[in-house]
Amino acid sequence: MSARLVVLVSGSGTNLQALLDACADPAYGAEVVAVGADRPGIEALERAERAGVPTFVVGVKDFATRDAWDAALAGEVAAHRPDVVVLAGFMKLVGESFLAAHGGRVVNTHPALSPAFPGMHGPADALAYGVKVTGCTLFVVDAGVDTGAIVAQSAVPVEDDDTVETLHERIKAAERAMLIEAVGRMAREGFTLDGRRVRLGR
Repeated sequence: MSARLVVLVSGSGTNLQALLDACADPAYGAEVVAVGADRPGIEALERAERAGVPTFVVGVKDFATRDAWDAALAGEVAAHRPDVVVLAGFMKLVGESFLAAHGGRVVNTHPALSPAFPGMHGPADALAYGVKVTGCTLFVVDAGVDTGAIVAQSAVPVEDDDTVETLHERIKAAERAMLIEAVGRMAREGFTLDGRRVRLGR
């Protein structure tokens, strides 16, 4: 039986598209059962609709407080009974209600090798620091910023003539490949959290 994925998006949905393409192969072991966004009218939602996947939008500004939004988002996601929730370019931090409902099976990517360079500017920070190797991390979301237990990492060399843009593009390509491989393994093999360690396999 395929693992049920709910994917949360905020933008163009290139990682979502990679997941949809991977899930088209039954051997992948997962199915995107819903795509949620924090705003309407984005390309990622159109990608989901073209693929025949149900969509929903839970906008922060439609709620009196951030906590109310977080609880509503948690409820919408729960309605689709996900095995794994993938934050694919989702630009909002989920909060206590969401983690209470879905904690331990929410994954996100970060464009650096955690714990180095957390936050919004991983590629720029890596370039500014002068590292020779950076990369991307898939982690299980917790209450911190890019601090969760690490599922997978992929290294990306920094070239002498890199700009933030060229480096970030190569990181994004590595990130997509890592996401597809790791989520597929999580779906097919199962996974457990053991402190800071994510163990694949049942």
